[in-house]
Amino acid sequence: MKVVVDAMGSDGAPGPEVAGALRSVRAHAISVVLVGDARRLETELSRAGRADADRIEVVHASEVVTTHDHPGQAFRAKPNSSMRVAVTLVADGKGDAVVSAGNSGAMLACSLFVLGRLPGIERPAIVTVLPTPSGPLVLCDAGGNTEPKASQLAQFGVLAAAYDRVVHGRGRPRLGLLSNGAEPGKGTPLTREAHALLSAATGNFQYVGYVEGSDLFRGVVDVVATDGFTGNIVLKSCEGIAEGMFGLVRQELEKTAIARLGSALVAPALRGLAKRIDYTEIGGALLAGVTRPAVIAHGRSDANAIASAIRAAHQFAERSLPGQLAAAISALG
Repeated sequence: MKVVVDAMGSDGAPGPEVAGALRSVRAHAISVVLVGDARRLETELSRAGRADADRIEVVHASEVVTTHDHPGQAFRAKPNSSMRVAVTLVADGKGDAVVSAGNSGAMLACSLFVLGRLPGIERPAIVTVLPTPSGPLVLCDAGGNTEPKASQLAQFGVLAAAYDRVVHGRGRPRLGLLSNGAEPGKGTPLTREAHALLSAATGNFQYVGYVEGSDLFRGVVDVVATDGFTGNIVLKSCEGIAEGMFGLVRQELEKTAIARLGSALVAPALRGLAKRIDYTEIGGALLAGVTRPAVIAHGRSDANAIASAIRAAHQFAERSLPGQLAAAISALG
């Protein structure tokens, strides 16, 4: 298995991508292709001490997609961008999965137009995982489609449930549809129509109906479906709340001498909690619905986050995840 990485995607590129690739090679023996400015990449590799260099290939790309580029325009106007070249390598069979921490909209466009959609998929969507006390919660869509149709929203739920079965091993995950109340009359015309479709679906999941935002971390569901606009807000809100809560705890533990003394006792538990909710440990989000594994990492990714995304992409390729997602769509008829 070979993972292709857009080495110019992250905010600090190419440093995190190079360091993350080296970690992946050394810790997991994963073969990596780095795509970007060859001179800069070779410089970074030399600076890092190019051990295991035989497992890292460098492919030159003369252009870079920025966060300010319009997704569709970036695809058409920058055919030699590191992102498009990386995706094309996978489409051509020169890699098994692709990772980018760049413009997520552009990554969606590149993957859709270069890799193509799986049979039966109306719109690819972003699948992400949130840590909860009862285990991982799979959310789809996390930002790919802000105004989906009801049939697409229903597909997001089926894709997320299939992801959960393959990646987390839950045989019949509980699937909920995010709404502003659990009662059937709640929601919008979009959610009510998607609710009807999921209620009639027959697949390896248990559809539990509407769930509220407060249910997401209570162990009520394993998987939640929502539109990309709402899902992205949920994701970013969770990141902000986690950072804010740790800030508040830190302030309280530094208020008095007794609190500072007690902080030494709770420090191991806090470090463990921080590791569980750290996005750099989770890896990237899968772009579900395209023919090969495409992983979108956080723009602020450091070396650990890139290594986690590479590891996730490798796992998705090993398990032939796209094919299993395509098979699951038949649940909606």
